Amino acid sequence: MNDAGRVPSSNAVPSVALRGDAALLRAVGSFVLTAAVINVIVGAGVFQMPGVLAGKLGPAAPLALVAGALAIIPIALCFAAVGSRVVATGGPYSYVSATFGPFMGFLAGALMWISNFTSSAGVAAALSGQVAHLVPALAAPLPRAVFITVVYLLLFALNAFGVKLGARAIAVLAGLKLTPLFLLAAIGLAFVDWSQVSFAVSAVPSWSALGAGMVLVMFAYSGMETALVPSGELRDPARSVPRAALAAIALVVLLYVGVQVVTQGVLGHAAADSKAPLADAAGALWTPGRTLLLATAAVSMTGFLMGNLLGTSRLVFALARDGFLPAAFATVSARHRVPLLALVIHAALAWVLALVGNFDSLALISGGAICLTYILVSLSAWRAQQRGLQERGAPFVLPGGVLVPALAVAAMALIVATLTTREWTAIAIALVVLVVVYAALRLRAR
Repeated sequence: MNDAGRVPSSNAVPSVALRGDAALLRAVGSFVLTAAVINVIVGAGVFQMPGVLAGKLGPAAPLALVAGALAIIPIALCFAAVGSRVVATGGPYSYVSATFGPFMGFLAGALMWISNFTSSAGVAAALSGQVAHLVPALAAPLPRAVFITVVYLLLFALNAFGVKLGARAIAVLAGLKLTPLFLLAAIGLAFVDWSQVSFAVSAVPSWSALGAGMVLVMFAYSGMETALVPSGELRDPARSVPRAALAAIALVVLLYVGVQVVTQGVLGHAAADSKAPLADAAGALWTPGRTLLLATAAVSMTGFLMGNLLGTSRLVFALARDGFLPAAFATVSARHRVPLLALVIHAALAWVLALVGNFDSLALISGGAICLTYILVSLSAWRAQQRGLQERGAPFVLPGGVLVPALAVAAMALIVATLTTREWTAIAIALVVLVVVYAALRLRAR
C-alpha cells in the first residue's frame, strides 16, 4: 500500500490537517453505536411529545405511537440492510450516492442536514424551556440566549477533542437519561387510569389530526440516520449497524408507548395543557419526581444535541469530501482527527435557529424533511440488495426482497402528505439554497 492509502497511527500527530475517511479513527463499536442511536432518538421528543399528542388526539394519542412504530420498523430494517453494505462516512448521503448516483445522494444529504439543524435548534429551544422550569431567571430573552450559546460552545468543545471523548460522553448521557424514563414507564403503569387511554381507531378525532400527530411521532422516532453517519469511524459496520439500529428502535418504541400511556393515564385531560408533561406525571406519583424528570429532560436533550453534532458534522464532512460543499469543510484536524469546520458550520446554523425558533414549528419541519430522506434510503436499500453491493463483511439481507422497502416508502409518503404549506415552504427554501451551492461548485469545477 502506498503512503496515500495508509491509515495514520492514532498515536502520531501529523503536522498538517488531513482529509478523507482515512484520516478518521475507527473507534466506535456496537455498544457505543447503540447508545448513540438511542441518545439521538430519545432527545426532546419523549419529554415534549406526550402533551402535544394528547392535545391533538386525546385518549387515542398512544395509537399514533403504535402506528409510528409500524412505520419505523421497515425503515430500521432498510437502514440495517444498506448500512451493512455501504461503510463510508455519510450515512443516508453515502447510501443513496452508492446506489443512485451523486446528485440523488446530494439530495438525501441535503434533506438530512435540513432535518438535523432544525431538530437541533428545536431541541435546544426546548432545553432552555425545561431548564427555565428549574431556574426561572433563564426564561427571559437575554439569559435564554446566553444559556443556548453556552450549551453549543460546550458541545462543540467536547466534539472538538476527538471521536473517542464524544462517544464516551454519549454513552454516559444515554445511561443517565434512560434509567429514570424506564422507571417512570414501568412503575407508572400501576397507577394509570385506563379510561384516559385508548388504542381504538374509533377514538381518533380525525384523520388529519392523526396525520399531524404522525409527523411529530416520526420526528420523535428519527435519529438513527444521524448516529449512523460516522460509518468511517465504526470498527465493524456490517455487524454493528444492524445490531444497533434494530436494538435501539425496539427499546425506543417500548419506552415511548410506555411514557405516553403513563402521562395520559396519570394526568388525564391536563396532559394536553402541560409544558412539562413527563415531569408533571412523575410529580403526581412522587413529589420529588418532578424535579428529577426536569433534570433528566435537560440531560436527555443535551445528549441528543451531542449526538446530533457528532453525526451531522460527519455528514457535512462527507458532502464536502465529495465536492458538494466547499472543500474546507472536509478538513480533519491533525491532532484530534475531527472535522472542525464542519462542526462549526452545523453548530452555528442550529444556534441561530434556536435563538429565534420554537420546538413545535421546528419539529414539524424536521419531521417532514426526515420522512423524505427515509424514502430515499428505503429505495437505496432495495437497490443495493438487488445489485449485490457489498463493501466489508457479510451484509444484512432484507426479508421479502422489495416488500420491506415498499412498505417503508408507502408509510412515509402518507405521512408527508399531511404537511402544511408552511412546512413544505421551509423545507423547499433550505433545499433550494443547498442546490444553488451545489450548482455553483459544479460550475466552478468545470
